[in-house]
Amino acid sequence: MMEYVSIESFIVFASILLISGILIGKSSYRLGLPLLLIFLIVGMLFGVDGVGFKFDDMHTAQNIGMASLCFILFSGGMSTKYSAIRPVLLPGILLSTFGVLFTSVLTGLFIWWLSGMSWTNIHFALLPSLLLASTMSSTDSASVFGILGSQKIRLKHHLRPLLELESGSNDPMAYMLTILLIEVIKTGGEISAGMLLLQLFLQFLVGGLGGYVMGRITIALIKWYNRIGASNRKEDSIQATSMISILIMGCMFLTFAGTSLLQGNGYLAVYLCGIVVGNAKLPFGRGVGKFFDGFTWLAQIVMFLMLGLLVNPHEMLEVTAVSIIIGTFMILAGRPISVFLTLSPLRKISFKSKLFISWVGLRGAVPIIFATYPVVAQIEGANQIFNIVFFVTLISLLVQGTTIIQAAKKLDLIAGPEENEDEFGVELDEALPTSLETVVLDEALLAKGNTLKEIEVPKGSLVMMIKRGEKYIIPNGSSPLKPGDTLLLIKEDN
Repeated sequence: MMEYVSIESFIVFASILLISGILIGKSSYRLGLPLLLIFLIVGMLFGVDGVGFKFDDMHTAQNIGMASLCFILFSGGMSTKYSAIRPVLLPGILLSTFGVLFTSVLTGLFIWWLSGMSWTNIHFALLPSLLLASTMSSTDSASVFGILGSQKIRLKHHLRPLLELESGSNDPMAYMLTILLIEVIKTGGEISAGMLLLQLFLQFLVGGLGGYVMGRITIALIKWYNRIGASNRKEDSIQATSMISILIMGCMFLTFAGTSLLQGNGYLAVYLCGIVVGNAKLPFGRGVGKFFDGFTWLAQIVMFLMLGLLVNPHEMLEVTAVSIIIGTFMILAGRPISVFLTLSPLRKISFKSKLFISWVGLRGAVPIIFATYPVVAQIEGANQIFNIVFFVTLISLLVQGTTIIQAAKKLDLIAGPEENEDEFGVELDEALPTSLETVVLDEALLAKGNTLKEIEVPKGSLVMMIKRGEKYIIPNGSSPLKPGDTLLLIKEDN
């Protein structure tokens, strides 16, 4: 347990840890390291083998992890549009279910085989081997959302929404496999395929229904909030944005807790609730989005710093060799074989796309949090499981997390720079029958002339602003335009 310290001392330490993580994390852009990996390392530096702060409360780590994952999954769901996931719904569901199952079985069998070698220092039976594999069988939503979201590029063949859909929805399978195997090991029973299928069906059914229903309820509550006092003086926009954001946050936690109490998967419910809410036309939607972006980053930072504090690096030295072997197997064999097996019925997905999907099998906070469950349940060898999962996560973030863009370039899967009207910081009232879009000018668009009067703008559209590098220009009909300029257009909705 964490030794008692005064609240003032704790706040001072937490503040220093947070500030240090932010400032050191800034260097990740120069070093090409994933930002979340930096926070994990900073937590380790402040832990027992570094500055000396002792934190070993697995229960607290689980609770903080669950709350953080709610923010990460909900925010990821909010940024997922129906139009983006519709073409990748089938492969996404297959990867989040069968892909996780195949990864668990293949990796578990490999760990069991490795445990039988005389030169290794791990000796897991079959069930603990499968348990170890199950804890790290899902891709980590925080890592995938964070790394893909920070790269201002578009991927071909709808790969980004597919990877985000998989990482946001594959935790239930890994969670169920982890909990089920813990129960089987503790009771000394055997795995029942019928029980496994029934539990998975209930988790997905209740989680799916709970997420959708709570998403609709959340939207209804927002509309009800807007109607309250509608005849009185108009509410301040900043206050309204804050109140609506807090209302949504309350619904988010209610979704997770309520679905879990009904024996459904709370993580799946939160993600689906975020998708439903994010695809609705919310009042002050941009402000609400920025509120959740900020809280999501805070949740990710706190979670990774905490997990860094939780591990004792000197204990990981004992499992360094086997962790490298297991991590290499997962990256080069377990994940790719699972992806190709899972997606084999889908002929339209190219070989290069499958290779890239295999490479973006990022491990992160979720596997580490799942690895705390065997420790809390006092499973034999649980500390080794936790240390191996932590080490494999470091390998995944360091090897895969730093090479995603290079892999996409090598496989010719980059479609171009990401178009984003948010860079202009303009938000329209939802009551207006209009929307915003951006257009990046090239030589073809400027073929008939280099002024607004001469270029062709979509019918019913008006150029509001021009961005050239870091400079913003208020347009007029004779404004000279250059290739690479970004136009912000306001257009009538049909």
